[in-house]
Amino acid sequence: MLVRHADPARDAAACVAIYAPYVADSSVSFEEVVPTAQRFEAHIAATSERYPWLVLEDAGDVIGYAYATQHRVRAAYRWAVDVGIYVDPARHRAGAGRRLYEALLELLRRQRLHSACAGITLPNDASIGLHRALGFQHVGTYRSIGWKAGEWRDVSWWQLALAPGSRGDGPPPEPLGPQRL
Repeated sequence: MLVRHADPARDAAACVAIYAPYVADSSVSFEEVVPTAQRFEAHIAATSERYPWLVLEDAGDVIGYAYATQHRVRAAYRWAVDVGIYVDPARHRAGAGRRLYEALLELLRRQRLHSACAGITLPNDASIGLHRALGFQHVGTYRSIGWKAGEWRDVSWWQLALAPGSRGDGPPPEPLGPQRL
């Protein structure tokens, strides 16, 4: 299996195919309509200008992807990102998620970012297990925050310190742009 940076034109359709069941058949994503490949291509391109968007290939097929996005727009949040990961449901529990996240988190550390945040729609024991295994800590839960699949859904929030122990005096170094694998 190969982790690489996503190519928007090449990988958008494969990423949409992986994402579609999470939109159409579950409450994992709060999107209600599966996006088009063209919309995903633009999303990958825009995201990749500031943060990594990675795909995992197996025998030439994209089987998962992970990415980071801006956490909030205020300047003081520039050291924090939100992260997301989606793996082909047929490939769950085979190490794909861990492999993608480990590569993504390393790139975020090299970007000099401080915190990675992940929102997990509940219930989702597998995602909680993955985040815990990678060192994320539960920091809170938004109750009944989104309406999906006929009911109100809770979202559990998890945070990982990318630069542990960096609470020193003075401002941290400015974040860098996207890093290459």
